[in-house]
Amino acid sequence: MSRSVSSSEWKSQPRAFPSTGLELLDPASKIEEETLPTYSPEKYYPVQQGEILNHRYQALAKLGFGVTSTVWFARDLVESRYVVLKIYVQGQNREHELNIYNHLKSFETDHPGKNFIRKLFGHFYVDGPHGRHVCLVHEPLGVNVTEFLRHRPGRTMTLEAMKPAIRQLLGTLDFLHSVAGVVHTGITGWTDQCKYLQLRNLLLPTPSSTALSAFEERELKGPAPRKVLEGRTIYTTSPFPSGDGLPILSDFGETRFGVEGHSESIMPDYCRAPEVILKSTWDYKVDVWSVAMLAWDIVSPRTLIQCSTIDGSFDDGAHIAELVALLGQPSPEFIKTTNMSWVFWDEDGNWKDLVPIPDRSLEKLASDAGIEGGDVEGFLGWMRLALKWDPEDRPTAVELLMDPWLLRGLKIRKMERPQ
Repeated sequence: MSRSVSSSEWKSQPRAFPSTGLELLDPASKIEEETLPTYSPEKYYPVQQGEILNHRYQALAKLGFGVTSTVWFARDLVESRYVVLKIYVQGQNREHELNIYNHLKSFETDHPGKNFIRKLFGHFYVDGPHGRHVCLVHEPLGVNVTEFLRHRPGRTMTLEAMKPAIRQLLGTLDFLHSVAGVVHTGITGWTDQCKYLQLRNLLLPTPSSTALSAFEERELKGPAPRKVLEGRTIYTTSPFPSGDGLPILSDFGETRFGVEGHSESIMPDYCRAPEVILKSTWDYKVDVWSVAMLAWDIVSPRTLIQCSTIDGSFDDGAHIAELVALLGQPSPEFIKTTNMSWVFWDEDGNWKDLVPIPDRSLEKLASDAGIEGGDVEGFLGWMRLALKWDPEDRPTAVELLMDPWLLRGLKIRKMERPQ
């Protein structure tokens, strides 16, 4: 927890934001966090641009929002450095991510995967009008992979360009699973086609100090549009600069302790593993499933799953039927031992045909998507390793990392572990 400080300890002085000439939005129109179905204004801390939190962090610009928090670019006046503040909504169990970070930090290990997790500098509490909020102080990473892909031709990468990021991610997951004993559960995010954010938990490395300084100056000269309400101001998110290098894994708000015996609902609808859809128990192998889904979304402009809905809710029957088309029928053992399988298969393992199985295949989808670079056949074989109906049949993160297709093209020095 950050200690209490006084202004005499500041190494840099607060910046003054303009109070006139601001772009004010229609108070009647919902924007940003207000558009979330679970939004309640009393739960969110009403940050003001330029506000100094915990006597040391000046909020400079809003970087994002979600159902659990808002995220702000800030300057640490004591250390004279830039940071990112994740200010949680008020409520119970809001220290879960903090507890996960403390757990991960407790492991003294030379496992390379630990180096590719977003750094937590500290935390503090801030009292709002309706209760206390926990605030995490992070290193300022770059844009998420979704934003990065939006500026690339076709919003995709080639197979060869994608491989290094996937290798690093699998190494990070090996640390989480085999050393720390936790399951991330939220590597992938909801895609644009399904009205979700895609790949939001992978962030590019920290932008250069020049880019961060330029971002701060732009906010001072032309602060982001906002709507002013009684007791709070809703700011629009400011476009953040990008860093160079492989993405870092972030956002541990849905991470679970322990790798076995979970049964709660997790994962965005689009990328749920079969055991999650069928409401059975799950373990760390859901992360392995997610990596394959994420890899597809990086190299393909079209989603692997079509995201069928009924009255606004995701259609589990259509989802399962698509998986049958892509992966074939599951084994009789999986059907017998998995909750809710009886809805779609009879006692002999025959498809009940409640939902028609579409005419789809990984090969046809890859061809239609125009996936480029490398060995497409090898890529689809790698996908099939991870996308197994039965989690026990899926490889571990490190086993998937060691697949010959994924390692092809990587120069490995003798006696070193691939990274």
